[in-house]
Amino acid sequence: MEITYRFAQQKDLPQIREILNHAIAHTTAVYDYDLRSENDMQNWWKTKRESNHPILVATENNTVVGFCSYGEFRRWQGFYQSMEHSVYVHEQHQGKGIGKKLLAELLNEAKRRNVHVLIGGIDADNEASIRLHEKLGFSKTGHLREVGFKFDRYLDLVFMQIIL
Repeated sequence: MEITYRFAQQKDLPQIREILNHAIAHTTAVYDYDLRSENDMQNWWKTKRESNHPILVATENNTVVGFCSYGEFRRWQGFYQSMEHSVYVHEQHQGKGIGKKLLAELLNEAKRRNVHVLIGGIDADNEASIRLHEKLGFSKTGHLREVGFKFDRYLDLVFMQIIL
């Protein structure tokens, strides 16, 4: 099957929510415990639209199999050209290059929108995501030890960045 990449539409939110909630419930890709509600996703969508931050999706047969976006790294004015991104791929579609293509598309979109730095916060044990970022030109810029806690254990967070 062919994977297509495009800007997300509001109708994609239920499938995006399913992918995100799986990551929350079963992985350390996001250090959160609470699953997102439909209302949470609508608010997320609204915030992204108002901030002019893109949401990209990968689809197969009109089914969302991955998504990515970026948002403010920090809220202070001096950080307005630095964004933190996230990339999620449905667990049945991981390892097929979808995350790499999504992130590459996001990098292009960030450049088009004059973002200067894109930053990723990645669980230190997520070697696949770290390798993916390195392949696309990101560098490790920090390692914070035991700053997260999930699944009854402390987690290390690696920061990676690329200057666009």
